[in-house]
Amino acid sequence: MYVCLCNGITESDVREAGRAGLVMPCQLKSKFGLKKSGCCGRCAKNIHELVEIAVQGASASCPSTADR
Repeated sequence: MYVCLCNGITESDVREAGRAGLVMPCQLKSKFGLKKSGCCGRCAKNIHELVEIAVQGASASCPSTADR
């Protein structure tokens, strides 16, 4: 699902950023160019939702210690 139509950012893109360690609002804004020219800014206003998606992506990439 798209989370930013202006920049064509999907939930998968945000999860991938989370797996790369980008989970802070400023990191996500920088990575995806939020609030730059041509962007309506709605995604930057809802950055907490993007952070939640990124954190989910980051936690999904961690191997389970229970299997060891």
